[in-house]
Amino acid sequence: MYANRTFLVTGASSGIGHAVTTALLSRSAKVIGVSRREPELTPTEMHDFDSENFQFLGCDLSDFESLSNSLEPEIRRLRKEKSHPLDGVVLCHGYGDFGAVEQFSNERISLLIDTNLTSHIMICRLVLPVLKTVGAGDLIFIGSESSLKGGKKGAVYCATKFGLRGFAQSLRQECATSNVKVSIVNPGMVDTGFFDDLDFAPGESQDNQLHAETVAKAVMAIFDMPSGSVVDEINLSPIKTVIRNK
Repeated sequence: MYANRTFLVTGASSGIGHAVTTALLSRSAKVIGVSRREPELTPTEMHDFDSENFQFLGCDLSDFESLSNSLEPEIRRLRKEKSHPLDGVVLCHGYGDFGAVEQFSNERISLLIDTNLTSHIMICRLVLPVLKTVGAGDLIFIGSESSLKGGKKGAVYCATKFGLRGFAQSLRQECATSNVKVSIVNPGMVDTGFFDDLDFAPGESQDNQLHAETVAKAVMAIFDMPSGSVVDEINLSPIKTVIRNK
């Protein structure tokens, strides 16, 4: 089902993006993985990632010049493919930054918005013409529970995620006539490196946290939907929400 299909995944080096990439490669799909650094691999992952099915594009997606220089030539190459040059795009990149809004500098605000929102819009500007030309394909955003409800010390972060969700909902309507399916997955706290530089993390119990592989399963379920059907949104959360201060 996935052989000879091509997917572009951002944030592919770690966390949810890495899990999505692993899931696709394990199904014999071709993956173009975009991230600042190459994925750190376990011995069991090396076979798939070192195969001809995986192509790495190094890019700092918060740097729009880097984004253009890396992605535009690749998109031009894909558009020359005769059939199904691109079957799906999963935008997983982003980071967390929390605090009272008056504590944020202009540069800190700009970086968070550029990475978590503006870069997604710019990537869609590049990939949507390919998907629309094919007349099929999936565009999936990894959002956040922070796109559903604001939270203390999360004003700027939530603004980026609310914006991403609104962007996805609008594209869902715009792309329907082209048979391009647009979805967003909003996970709660996931046990990944997202929390490495933050002063809080999910609780240590297994029912206090999601795993990246669980989110990847939701993404694969969207890909497996029959043509003519679209999953607009999936909200995932641990069964018990516990926040642990470090």
